[in-house]
Amino acid sequence: MYDINIRRDETKMNVIFCKWTSICEDAIDTALVQLNCNITRITRLLDSVDYDTDYMSTLSQTLDSTPADCVLSVNFIPVIAQVCNVYKIPYLCLIVDSPCFQLYSDTIRLPYNRIFIFDRDLYRKFHNENPSCIFHIPLASDVAFWDSVPVRKEDHASYDCDISFVGSLYSEKCRYNQIEQSLPPQIRGYADGLIEAQLHMSGANLLRESISLEFAEQFKACAKWVPLEQDYREDTIGIVADTYLGYKCTEQDRIRKLNALADHFSVDLYTLSETSALPKVHNKGPADSRNMMPQIIKCSKINLNFTNIPISSGLPQRIFDILGCGGFLMTNFQPELLDWFVPDEDLVIYYSTSDLIEKTAYYLEHEEERRAIAQNGYRKTASQHTYALRLVQMFELALKS
Repeated sequence: MYDINIRRDETKMNVIFCKWTSICEDAIDTALVQLNCNITRITRLLDSVDYDTDYMSTLSQTLDSTPADCVLSVNFIPVIAQVCNVYKIPYLCLIVDSPCFQLYSDTIRLPYNRIFIFDRDLYRKFHNENPSCIFHIPLASDVAFWDSVPVRKEDHASYDCDISFVGSLYSEKCRYNQIEQSLPPQIRGYADGLIEAQLHMSGANLLRESISLEFAEQFKACAKWVPLEQDYREDTIGIVADTYLGYKCTEQDRIRKLNALADHFSVDLYTLSETSALPKVHNKGPADSRNMMPQIIKCSKINLNFTNIPISSGLPQRIFDILGCGGFLMTNFQPELLDWFVPDEDLVIYYSTSDLIEKTAYYLEHEEERRAIAQNGYRKTASQHTYALRLVQMFELALKS
């Protein structure tokens, strides 16, 4: 078991963990237990991340009655930041989503924030808002839990496959789908051109740099989105690039690549998304991230990752989950991959649809190489990228800054 004593009197860390049902929370909770922390969990859901006064009262009462070295959450929650600022206690949050709209809140400038952002480009975007309190750190894997999940005979019968992908197609999340037919021809033409260009890029996001403020304002007028609250600064270009065009790119990237693979191989998809656009892909329905996903990963010869386009440099949680389960990973290129892993040694990177098809064919035929790469990726993740190790890094940075 890990043991961490950050406090000068060498007593256990006292952590108030504010949980709101993020899929990363179980992994972080397990890591806090491994680190021998005293944990007080607040599981009350938020009515509003910005203005929930009842939640603020709950957290305040907890701080009044419970010793605490810090408060912790997944993603940045403004109401928590406000309470921690009053109590002058560090508020640690790990950003796991991009975009994360709460980062546009004025409250990110509060001095007791300790904000950890997994995507370096996103970190660079916000760092100057609070330079001593915003950090870049990658996500991690719950390796101890994945190791505890057995693969039984019935799991092999259910999940053995050549290729699998677990995740959304983003069709249900894509706001562009709701408005594209009503856009003026010149707006839609330029937007569609940007989407098509982005789909031919690997490892770079050109959307934000290709959208002018004039175009973004015109798009906003057509989209008629609800303005952000007054204590938020609105990044119109970022909203158009990420939540409209970026999500559309993610949808099309996944549909096109899955269809291309299904023309040559057997492909299993686990999703809640509607899949009529994927006639040859086997829709297996949703997969619970703790009770089904690890078995699927362990039973798949090839596990796919298609990174959501707004995540422009960092590594999504799926990469760490697959590697932490000992699965063979084939992923699109992300700039930060090369900081932590070695291509063709820990995982395999594809750079285009044709490259994906070619490498899929190769690794389906070369089982020994495939297994060796999966083992290397697992060992590196288990030794360098667990949530317990990541929390130690966060505590050290947060409590010395």
